[in-house]
Amino acid sequence: MEAALSTAIVVVVVVVVVAAAVTLLMRNRARSPQRLAQLVADAEMSLAQCRAWKATVQQELAAASTAGHWIPREHSEAWLAARPTPTREVERLARLKPAGEEARDVLEFLAHDLSSVVATANDRIRADELARHRPFFDTIEKQPLTSEQASAVVTFDNRVQVIAAAGSGKTSVMVARAAYSILRGFVPAERILLLAFNKDAATELQHRVEARLGAAGIDASGVKASTFHSFGLTVIGQATGEKPRLAAWLDGGRDIKAVTDIVDELRDSSPSFRYQWDLYRLLFARMADEPGAGEPDADDVDAKHSAYRTFNGETVKSQGERLIADYLFLNGVTYEYERPYSYPVADAEHSQYRPDFYYPDVDVWHEHWALDRNGNPPRAFHDYAASMAWKKAVHHEQGTALIESTWAAILDGSGIAPLADDLKAHGLTLDWNPDRPMTGATPVKHEDLARLMRSFLTHVKSNSLSRQELDRRLESAPPAVQRFRARVFLYLFWAIHEQWQRRLAVDNSIDFEDMLVRAAEYLESGATDPGYDLVLVDEFQDASQARARLTKALVDQRGRYLLAVGDDWQSINRFAGADLSVMTTFSSLFGEGPKLRLQMTFRSPQSICDTASRFVAKNPAQISKSVRSAQTDYGPSTLLVRVKQASEVRVALASVLGDLAGRVRSGSVAPGPSGSVEVDVLGRYRFDRDLLPSNLPPELNVHFRTVHSAKGLETDYVVLPNMLSGTYGFPSEVVDDPVLSLAMAAPDPFPHAEERRLFYVALTRARRQVTLIGVRGRESVFVTELLKDGRLELSPLSTVRPSVPCPACRQGALDVKYRRRDGHPFWACSRRSECGYTQSLAP
Repeated sequence: MEAALSTAIVVVVVVVVVAAAVTLLMRNRARSPQRLAQLVADAEMSLAQCRAWKATVQQELAAASTAGHWIPREHSEAWLAARPTPTREVERLARLKPAGEEARDVLEFLAHDLSSVVATANDRIRADELARHRPFFDTIEKQPLTSEQASAVVTFDNRVQVIAAAGSGKTSVMVARAAYSILRGFVPAERILLLAFNKDAATELQHRVEARLGAAGIDASGVKASTFHSFGLTVIGQATGEKPRLAAWLDGGRDIKAVTDIVDELRDSSPSFRYQWDLYRLLFARMADEPGAGEPDADDVDAKHSAYRTFNGETVKSQGERLIADYLFLNGVTYEYERPYSYPVADAEHSQYRPDFYYPDVDVWHEHWALDRNGNPPRAFHDYAASMAWKKAVHHEQGTALIESTWAAILDGSGIAPLADDLKAHGLTLDWNPDRPMTGATPVKHEDLARLMRSFLTHVKSNSLSRQELDRRLESAPPAVQRFRARVFLYLFWAIHEQWQRRLAVDNSIDFEDMLVRAAEYLESGATDPGYDLVLVDEFQDASQARARLTKALVDQRGRYLLAVGDDWQSINRFAGADLSVMTTFSSLFGEGPKLRLQMTFRSPQSICDTASRFVAKNPAQISKSVRSAQTDYGPSTLLVRVKQASEVRVALASVLGDLAGRVRSGSVAPGPSGSVEVDVLGRYRFDRDLLPSNLPPELNVHFRTVHSAKGLETDYVVLPNMLSGTYGFPSEVVDDPVLSLAMAAPDPFPHAEERRLFYVALTRARRQVTLIGVRGRESVFVTELLKDGRLELSPLSTVRPSVPCPACRQGALDVKYRRRDGHPFWACSRRSECGYTQSLAP
């Protein structure tokens, strides 16, 4: 019967096509019988192809719906690639009535937006799977999965990105995804891989998968959880037949010691390396990106501005002048800073002239001009060109000798050499001695520069950058990268890089970056294939380019699935190699796919969610989220304990802990999930540990952690004692060396972008409440911002009240009183180095 029906259908189609052809012939009698026959054949073939494609798509859509199997993107892309283009004859046929009804139906199906058709089908599949397997989603973890979590599990596309808010249960999604894959027969256990960023996280994932799948009666044998590094070693071993060994000096911070040892060897064996190393460490390492910028490390109260302290102990007005003063000091040159000019030249428009430097041994003056590579001074330097012209004219009129140097020439051009030649030409002797006893500023330590070199090495290797590529980047670098300074750095770096690689070769070992890149290369070339069809990656916001490359190579075949979980709001490891663009440009790197969100947190109350989210979300370059708490109560406000001076912070911290302990004793604060009241004191730096009181209340379980090390953890109460402004405050104002931009991912241009994310991490560790400790006049800009937004409540433990916001920058506060030389008092903005606003007071 089916055969007869098929024959009848074919006859009808042929009749329809012939009828259409006859109609076309009647419209154009000039066509030959041969041409008519060809038209009939073409129309029949084209219509048959279109009909077959439609049937295939409909059948596979129906099969997927029946099986409850998500339709992955690779299937819809294959359908699109195979979609036929109907001939004009079929289009003409479709316009005939009633003969063209089937053709019209086929053409209408072809014209549909296939992505929309697939999305509708997948929506139905998702709803059916969530309903059909609700008992599984309710029991696979200790707590039932939320609709967000369960939806992420069943969205079984080739590329799925899950944006997970802090405390939203991302690990539950990974565990349930592995279990669901096995339960539904989509991917066998031995072809599932979970990747984590450190050993503890990988171990926890492995144990959790085995425990939860075991409790659900699902055989987890073969499911593998691994760190990227361990997995990379396995890949190389499979490809080469010899599993490499990681260098022993890579663990526990010994990689910095290894770089320091290499530097010591090079300084001993190469006078050129020794000189360039000391030149960079002592002079260039503290230079910022613009002539008027830099981090002041001293104050000039009389002049109402921050200043720069030299090795010789005096303070100067700019970082460029500091560099010159330090260079003169290191060379044993006698100089006087801003000595009054020998001749009285003050007039109605100019006060008495004070050149930058004077060399009494040879009676020579020196002006260091704050000019960039385009010959322009900083914008804040008003009438600078006119002042330069006047000063030069003074020397010409009085016949005094003048040496000139510019910031751009030294940092971006020829370096120190021309200045040295000028000094020698005027009879001064230069005796370079980097070990001269210093009574002023402390130079950059050898270990700190070694740490910078190690970071640069990490980024260069992770991004597979060659000498030629770095040279090209330098030539096209933004103005922030001073070329001469960068060339000195690269000279040092490549010498260290060569010795680093030599040590690895002698040791027959490998480092982390080479391991990741080599593993990716073997996968890309097809030298090996571990055979994982489902890859689940945790903490994806911390992925480097090398990790992203390895991940892509793992799933770059048909039938492979990637689920990447992370939170761009918690991306805080750029300095260690993380590249946030791996997450924010996920689709361009790995292919299009669903972008899902886990926005319900099980950790913090809504009060903390609102404070932290609104604070970090001001950066427009981040992925938007609307975080909501699973807790029913809104929760208490974030508290600010405000004290008069930094010396009171330790006492304030003890008071915060003592007050909390008292509430535990009174019964108003109950133990947390651990059976005790957990408190984390989070410092921006390790030395913030010194703020902990010697005697901690026995009612509390108090831990000190840096904010970086607290990521991924949670506690009942969080206390941040270092909410101060300044170099080592929060946000940290330690400026990354601009040369890092040659190898690192592009920085986020939003002010304090990564520090804001770090503060978000700190706030969202708390299950109950957060307390900040600030110092009047030195409060962090983050504290000032939260106060302005009404997100902080002043704690009764405070010893001072909030002050008046600065009307100029609206970030600092007018609560620091100074007196000028004449005794008149004035208020100064707490952000004096950035803002400089003052307000006079009555004497």
